[in-house]
Amino acid sequence: MHSPQSQTKDDMIGYVMALEAALLPCLPARELQAIDRSPHPSHQIDVERHARDFMEAAKKLQLYFISLQREDQPTKEEILQKDIAMMEEEVKTKTDLIKKQERLIQGWRKELKDQLEKHNVELERV
Repeated sequence: MHSPQSQTKDDMIGYVMALEAALLPCLPARELQAIDRSPHPSHQIDVERHARDFMEAAKKLQLYFISLQREDQPTKEEILQKDIAMMEEEVKTKTDLIKKQERLIQGWRKELKDQLEKHNVELERV
């Protein structure tokens, strides 16, 4: 069983090999031009077949690269999940901060209450 990554690599190698095979007959451009101008119909058919093979291989390669580009981009669901996770983390951080500030306020209230009692006790003495 191939992993998805090795399968896509095998696909890409296959596409490149198909493109190369389609290009190889086209390499001697002068010969191809001569064949293209040739009055023999079999030569014309060869040129058309090589051109068609090349275009098919190029299209497969193009579609492969487009699919790779799409794989690199996160889906809407992934984007939303990431946003939700960030918001949940922000809520947690802010909740922790609120709790910390509430504890500080409670501490200050206790200190103020203690000071008030202390001042009331002093006032009663006087």
